[in-house]
Amino acid sequence: MLNKLIANVLPYMPEKLVWVFSKRYIAGETIEEGILGSKLLNQQSIDVTVDLLGEFIQTMDEALDNKNKYLEIIERFTSEKITGHFSLKPTMFGLLIDKETCYKHIREIVELASKKGTFVRIDMENSQCVDLELELFRKLYPEFPAHVGLVVQAYLRRTLNDLKELNKLNSAEYPMNFRLCKGIYIEPEKIAYKNFSEVQQHFLEDLEFMIQNKMYAAIATHDKFLVDKSLEMIEKHNVDKSMYEFQMLYGVTPDLRQSIIDQGHRMRVYVPFGKQWFNYCTRRLKENPKIAQHIIKALFVRG
Repeated sequence: MLNKLIANVLPYMPEKLVWVFSKRYIAGETIEEGILGSKLLNQQSIDVTVDLLGEFIQTMDEALDNKNKYLEIIERFTSEKITGHFSLKPTMFGLLIDKETCYKHIREIVELASKKGTFVRIDMENSQCVDLELELFRKLYPEFPAHVGLVVQAYLRRTLNDLKELNKLNSAEYPMNFRLCKGIYIEPEKIAYKNFSEVQQHFLEDLEFMIQNKMYAAIATHDKFLVDKSLEMIEKHNVDKSMYEFQMLYGVTPDLRQSIIDQGHRMRVYVPFGKQWFNYCTRRLKENPKIAQHIIKALFVRG
């Protein structure tokens, strides 16, 4: 009840107060802050995936503006020699308004990334977007197989079947590259597993399918149980280090993150930045009220 109360009240609190909590999880508002945060991680032998905050836009003018911002981000980050990739949410480019224009915007971004020798990850959003985002990936992968990837969510009942269908397009020369996460959006039980251990079970089932079918696995979790089980699976199947990495969110579970690095595994941290941080944080809180306990800690323990 307390978590839900905080989740409902937070959007009406002053942004400066909310920033006390958010600044640990957001690199900042500007490209410069995103570059600085990424460089600091690179110095710790951590790769990054950079994300400009924003999603579910209202107009295609916003989509065009977001495309231009992403082109600038790729130019800036690659010129600064940041070791990292880029993540984007298709609803920032009008996926639910004009899917063809959205595709053209994202294709232009991926094309620039390919010319710069880098990579773009298409984030998976809520259930109304899944088929559209799978379609985007299917169109882009044959043209840019080494430069575009996708996110899949273990809590969706459909995910293993989606992986099996996508595997039909998989290339031995350019393996499909998927970030596997649990999933954060609130979905009905008929399409998403609700039990915590059940989600863990399907996460590992999806991961094993990816490994067995020579897909590149970006293992995105802060769950130590899943980290340990993933490491066991990697050892069991003798997976080459060039075929997997671990991924975590900016500012989350740094000790677990370091333990993975210390064992010699690649780590990539998701670095979000941009002026839409307030909407991002409050929306995520509504989707997952359990985060409220971290807000209380930030406000009253860390000051």
